[in-house]
Amino acid sequence: MAKETLTFTDLNHLVEHLRSRKKNTLIFAHNGTGKTRLSMAFKEAGKKGGKDKRDTLYFNAFTEDLFTWDNDLYHDVERGLVFNRESHFFDGLDGADMENRIRPFLQRYADFDFSINYEKARVSFKREVKTVKKPTKKQPEPVETTKIVDNIKVSRGEENIFIWCFFLAVAQMAIDGHENYQWVKYLYIDDPISSLDDNNAIAVASHLAQLLKNQNNIDAIISTHHGLFFNVMHNELKRAEKYYMCKGRKEEEIQLMDTRDTPFFHHVSFMQSLQKAATTGELYTYHFNILRNILEKTAAFHGFNDFRDCIKRSKDDVDGIIHARMINILSHGNYSLFEPVEMQEENKEHFRRILKDFTDTYRFNQDLFQETETEEI
Repeated sequence: MAKETLTFTDLNHLVEHLRSRKKNTLIFAHNGTGKTRLSMAFKEAGKKGGKDKRDTLYFNAFTEDLFTWDNDLYHDVERGLVFNRESHFFDGLDGADMENRIRPFLQRYADFDFSINYEKARVSFKREVKTVKKPTKKQPEPVETTKIVDNIKVSRGEENIFIWCFFLAVAQMAIDGHENYQWVKYLYIDDPISSLDDNNAIAVASHLAQLLKNQNNIDAIISTHHGLFFNVMHNELKRAEKYYMCKGRKEEEIQLMDTRDTPFFHHVSFMQSLQKAATTGELYTYHFNILRNILEKTAAFHGFNDFRDCIKRSKDDVDGIIHARMINILSHGNYSLFEPVEMQEENKEHFRRILKDFTDTYRFNQDLFQETETEEI
């Protein structure tokens, strides 16, 4: 059975749809399809009542930009994270005891502690460090001691996870109906784990799902390009609406495909986008990157040493020239998604041949590639 696809003429119409649903919504979308722009459009739609009116607490790349690392280059002593108090995001911090709200979240992921100076809008970090004194004649056994090192420099990944935990603490206040955040009607979360490994991605998804599924006060929209994160959230949020978002055929057009009760694995969405591009002829050089990514994962799954083992050499390519050409294209291409260049006709044919041979050899559910039902919104 083909899955229903909703088509919207632009982002604003999609925002209207999401706001009308009054449910948690989970969206998988590739980079470059408008995820972050959608989050900003959603936030702006909540300000229609006036400049100071708002109803959305959001997390995206711009939220991370509210925090700036200061290395204290002059004194090299007071290193820390400075946050922009001009943003409404921080309006409800006064008297909220944020340290004790953030710590339960942060302790799941990190081994450092912190303190907040609200007047300076600054976060300082510290870590407990263990040292072992070597045995001596007077002390034949090694002695372990600990000390607190203040004003440490945390890594970029640790910085990002702290900002995420800061957001979670604020989101928890909104969900609990804290007086400083009673204006929040929606949470919009766009790619909270851009710099995390798979293990932390699973943890972040599980913890976020626990925060959301046991409450009915606030609706959440979560968008991501991370397949593993999406799948964990998909399985945890049973009642949420789940979609795959992509560009439509017309300019500014956006489509949502209902993923129903099956987690929408990112390699499947890749295959659908490649199949569509091959069919329409709208093939760009970055499609080679996507195809190679799938070939590499397939090779690893089947125990091959290299993705080349998944590229079939045709019987009429006796001297192997065409096969070598296809390998060369996939091996040396590092094509940008954000500066797309259309393939030359010869390379389009090579691409279609590789894709067809691959799908003939490694069978996918053909229903995935059938024309979907389309409902015009």
